[in-house]
Amino acid sequence: MKKLLRAIGIAIPILLFFGGALLILFFFGSMGMFPLYVTRVIPVAGIAVMAAWILSASGYFSPKVKRGLGMCALLVCMGCVVSIGIGAYRESLATVDDRDLLLWQYEPFSEDNQLAALDGPASLELDHRQTLRLDGATALYPVYAAFVQAVYPEGEYPLYTSTADGNGQVACTGTIEAYERLVQGNTDMIFAAAPSQDQLDMAEEAGVELHLTPIGKEAFVFFVNSRNPVTNLSVEEIQGIYTGEITNWSQVGGNRQSIRPFQRAENSGSQSALLRLMEGLPLLEPEEEERIAGMGGIIREVASYRNYQNAIGFSFRFYATEMVQNGDIRLLALNGVEPTRESIRNESYPITSAFYAVTASRVGEPPLEERSEAATALLQWILSQEGQELVERTGYVPIS
Repeated sequence: MKKLLRAIGIAIPILLFFGGALLILFFFGSMGMFPLYVTRVIPVAGIAVMAAWILSASGYFSPKVKRGLGMCALLVCMGCVVSIGIGAYRESLATVDDRDLLLWQYEPFSEDNQLAALDGPASLELDHRQTLRLDGATALYPVYAAFVQAVYPEGEYPLYTSTADGNGQVACTGTIEAYERLVQGNTDMIFAAAPSQDQLDMAEEAGVELHLTPIGKEAFVFFVNSRNPVTNLSVEEIQGIYTGEITNWSQVGGNRQSIRPFQRAENSGSQSALLRLMEGLPLLEPEEEERIAGMGGIIREVASYRNYQNAIGFSFRFYATEMVQNGDIRLLALNGVEPTRESIRNESYPITSAFYAVTASRVGEPPLEERSEAATALLQWILSQEGQELVERTGYVPIS
């Protein structure tokens, strides 16, 4: 009985200590401070050490065993410290991921927003009955939000919630969800890169046709750590990196370091652009990471680009240069051509493509722009001198 009471007396403070430690582990794991496997392995090891420690303190183990248990406890603590250090270094690296963009800076009519504006009133003015529901890619939100601020009635246009004064919603759910919402009829027009084959198949299965109107041009770019000596790659070398044939920077004129190629989520605009560039070549499996989802569940997602010295990533030029003011990355020239507005305009940069205003209709029905005067007027205005001026002032290249 005395041994049992002694064990209970020892167990209470130890349980409080380890309970607090587990809470800290879960918190920092959910914040991404270290890999989530740490929140699984270390607590299990900690509980085992704790149980052995209680038994040892109660007199069940010899001094030699006690010393061994002490070493185990020390190793667990050292593992925590090392893992947190690795996680802290990882989090200190610059990231390029439009999922983390502060889009509120571009909300139409919000105070001190960063939207491009015309020098005077727009020639088109839509009233509340004419406003269309809009959505699109994250990197294109600044341009279509600028359209809204120019021609929509003044009001609040929240990114993710309801609508402006009960009418036209202006959301930004990203390329993947925007295409899904368009096909499902939950939005009227989206602004995005060309759809992936999966998105075309989704529309076909739903009996929907997509109608694409090019409104501007953009470059698909690759970037590396600014300390990487490589400044230029050929398209063939990019393909070799993303098929796994080229695995070390020394193979393309860089340092003797393994290449860490990051990708994006399937069906995102930039991942679809990579697939088009690969021209059917087999693509490496993307690097993944574990994240904590709602209700404490753990999901695996494609890892965000982190600016390791041996990393390479990709995006569209505007996002990588205008929306991410980050001197830690450098855009690569492709086939000897830098991705500049002029090389996009004359299409000398090898991966230049249009971005679109996209509408949908049931198969056999005319497109929205033929059924809606407001849609016709908006598209015509976007392609007019005023609309194209906003495209240019936002940081993209006009289509005309």
